Amino acid sequence: MTAVKQIQASTRAQVGKGAARAVRRQGLTPAVIYGAGEAPVAIALDANKTRQMIYAGHFLTTLFEIDVDGNKTRVIPRDYQLDPVKDTPLHVDFLRVSAGQTVKVQVPVHVVGQDASPGLKNGGTMQIVEHTVEIEVSPERIPDALEVSVEGLEVGDTLHGNALKLPAGVTLTGDRDSLVLVTIVPPTVDAEPAEAEAPEA
Repeated sequence: MTAVKQIQASTRAQVGKGAARAVRRQGLTPAVIYGAGEAPVAIALDANKTRQMIYAGHFLTTLFEIDVDGNKTRVIPRDYQLDPVKDTPLHVDFLRVSAGQTVKVQVPVHVVGQDASPGLKNGGTMQIVEHTVEIEVSPERIPDALEVSVEGLEVGDTLHGNALKLPAGVTLTGDRDSLVLVTIVPPTVDAEPAEAEAPEA
């Protein structure tokens, strides 16, 4: 489950593109905290630490507590932008979360049981259709990933969303029965090379 991580931030007095560029020149990343019926708060984060958090993985499914000049707010990242050339963070959006609230997030799907799939052992190929799925869950219960097993699957078999192992408190959004996750397809057979034409006499 997602652990709450701490972030230090400072308030930004000015907003807009010019102000954001000025913040970045100081080695900071502009960000905003919004939601929960409260006014948005413009903040600035340490750019190096923000980049490390993003590239550490699971950034958009991690629960954070931001300390803004002594005022602590529990949030979850909703979006971020990176510089297309330097890969440095340009901006981060945080959503306020409160007790009892649920959020929708994308989490990875991990496939297990390949060694126990007759279809794969007989030369079939596993095609992963969905690498992530959207779930609704309280921020404190966000899983790092969900597992689905191909154990026992034959060539031609397909796993849908209802095969996912969902922890307590986790709901899959959308239609579980129609969501295709994994399918085992027949082995590809190379076409036999055409016979060489006989040389003319």
